[in-house]
Amino acid sequence: MKRIPKIIFSTILLLIPILSCKKNDVNASFPTVPVNITIYLTTYPYTQLNSIGNHAYVTNAGYRGIVIYRKSLDEFAAFDRACPYDPTASGSLLDVEASGLIMADGKCGSKFSLYDGSVINGPATAPMKSYHVDYNSTSGTLLIYN
Repeated sequence: MKRIPKIIFSTILLLIPILSCKKNDVNASFPTVPVNITIYLTTYPYTQLNSIGNHAYVTNAGYRGIVIYRKSLDEFAAFDRACPYDPTASGSLLDVEASGLIMADGKCGSKFSLYDGSVINGPATAPMKSYHVDYNSTSGTLLIYN
């Protein structure tokens, strides 16, 4: 009878490394660029971020630009517009679809949730590259950085 618990324990020990090897990180070949920008929600085109559920693009930051999404009254998300499937591919750029909830790459067809960056449809298996966002409601500013 003591053999069965040992077998179960051994099986669990063998499965832990296998299950933990599954990575859901951004593509390892994703170029790393420094990001440290301040966005003022009182200036165009960022005024649309004053409403929950809206987004805005920042063209001069990140690897291929950044999209900012307002998730709630005090929470924002910021993602690189390069598709994690093949971030260096020519013409590969994520755009927000008409629904305002999904980002899609017209080249490879991958789709992602704008809310959390997760994959909705492949061939991408990694989520969008995200950046940290600090919101200062008093000054109406966002600090986006990595």
